[in-house]
Amino acid sequence: MPLIADLLPMLALLLAIGAFAGVVAGLLGVGGGIILVPAFFYAFSGLGYGGPDLMQVCLATSLATIIVTSVRSVLAHNRKGAVDWAILKGWAPGIAVGAVLGVLAVAQLRTPALQAIFGTLALVVAFYLGLGRSDWRLGAEMPKGAARMALSPVVGFLSVLMGIGGGSFGVPLMSLYNTPIHRAVATAAGFGVVIAVPSVAGFLLTKVEGAPPYTVGAVNLPAFAVIIAMTLITTPWGVKLAHAMDPKPLKRVFAVFLAVVAVNMLRKAAGW
Repeated sequence: MPLIADLLPMLALLLAIGAFAGVVAGLLGVGGGIILVPAFFYAFSGLGYGGPDLMQVCLATSLATIIVTSVRSVLAHNRKGAVDWAILKGWAPGIAVGAVLGVLAVAQLRTPALQAIFGTLALVVAFYLGLGRSDWRLGAEMPKGAARMALSPVVGFLSVLMGIGGGSFGVPLMSLYNTPIHRAVATAAGFGVVIAVPSVAGFLLTKVEGAPPYTVGAVNLPAFAVIIAMTLITTPWGVKLAHAMDPKPLKRVFAVFLAVVAVNMLRKAAGW
């Protein structure tokens, strides 16, 4: 069993990661997962935990934190009547199926492949954050029928491959289909619950090699506990900052930051 002294560097890094993720999530409305996954990877690998399944641990642990943060977010938004339950109920089954398929895919992939996937998808998210416009539209309302059956699993599948909740893909999708942004953000939090619960259940049964101490399945328990504690503290700070300044320029700065992280992930995946 690892000594407490061996765990202290990891705990110190996790405290800093959780604080940063909470502030950014509150300030920009960006899900914490897109920050947590690369942060976990660099922290764990820097501490010497570099097994072939390290990215699985990062994805699974990020999704575990999303269960708690998304449930809190849905409840808070629902008290204000902002959640579009019709959209959530209609899209939830397909998203859950996609999430399960995502777990099965991740279980077959090693760290370099998952890094390449994360880097590529993160570049797409960075592009939308930096250059996307609020008046872009693909339709007057969210798709139903066959289109919903095709799109909803894709949202769950891609989110699990990145270890993120419903915000990074769900909010742009709903916005493109004419859903008001406050309803899109609130409903996407529900997407996060639907994505995270079945995927984490699967990841808890996954066997990984070279994981950091106290990892159950692919979920690292110290990281989960520390991140939840820190984001509870720091997310409200980010919300206050958002009300005190214009977050639009900051979103563009974050988009550049995310693009740099994505390119670095792609570099590592290529072995450079």
